Amino acid sequence: MPPSAPAAPVPADETAAAPGLPPAGTAGRTGSGRRPEPRNGPRIWDLLALPGALWMSVFFIASLLLVAALSFGTTNDLGNAYFGHSLANIEALADPAYRTVLLRSLEYAVLTSVICLVIAYPVSYAIALHSGRYKNALIAMVVVPFFANYLVRMYGWSTILSDQGPVLSLLYRLGVPRSFHIINTGPGVVAGLVYGFAVFMVLPLYAAMERMDTSLIEAGRDLYGGPLRTFLKVTVPATRQGALAGIVLVFLPAMGDFVSAQLMGGPNQIMIGNLIQEQFYGGQNWPQGDALTMLLMAVLLIGMAGYLRRARKDEAEAVR
Repeated sequence: MPPSAPAAPVPADETAAAPGLPPAGTAGRTGSGRRPEPRNGPRIWDLLALPGALWMSVFFIASLLLVAALSFGTTNDLGNAYFGHSLANIEALADPAYRTVLLRSLEYAVLTSVICLVIAYPVSYAIALHSGRYKNALIAMVVVPFFANYLVRMYGWSTILSDQGPVLSLLYRLGVPRSFHIINTGPGVVAGLVYGFAVFMVLPLYAAMERMDTSLIEAGRDLYGGPLRTFLKVTVPATRQGALAGIVLVFLPAMGDFVSAQLMGGPNQIMIGNLIQEQFYGGQNWPQGDALTMLLMAVLLIGMAGYLRRARKDEAEAVR
């Protein structure tokens, strides 16, 4: 039986794509190796985003525009507010009393953010990296108490820290002078703010440490030696995005809070939120309250813009 003829070699150009067609095996792929998006993809996402956009437009942007417009209004002798074009409410913001309260609110919010950051870092570190199977239970212990109403928690906190509460009663027995108080002081207001918003710092830091590669910590120990230097040189930079998110989540509500200053502070510890509340409910001067609200919004927007700029810069550095 004669030997079979060898198979004819396949010409190299047969595997090449025909003119105008993509190479074999690459149909349906883009130059980056990704499949192209369906033609109706963006339109579907736009339709899904439409209800949320309408909701925000009607109930947030429209109400914000009303607040801005009413800040130029006036009130009659009965306290009824009317739209107008007066600059009296805006000019009143230059009053030194308003400036003092705004700076005090800024100071309390910054202190609250820093203290929450110092407290949340070791708590998040311990839960994320050293709690083992108890991780979920520990996170629940941090979060569940904050399910209670904020006002109720502040009332409870003010009772605990009052002169007749368990904390000061114990300190007085230990020899602390009776002139020492926590309620009606600046530290008392900050303590209330820290208690109210600490969870907003713990959760972002915990999520950042959960995503962190633990081999970086081991390498840092070999490189830097001590645990403190490893923490400062490795853990803190790796979780910076979580820390920035936590600072924003704590600073924004703390800046406008009025419950803590009302229950934990006195006349010399009022914040801008207390002034706004007083203008709306006590003074019946809604235009002035709206002007103070716009001032608070401007301060918060500056802080938010700084956070977004920093986050965008960190993202660009990560891409490099």
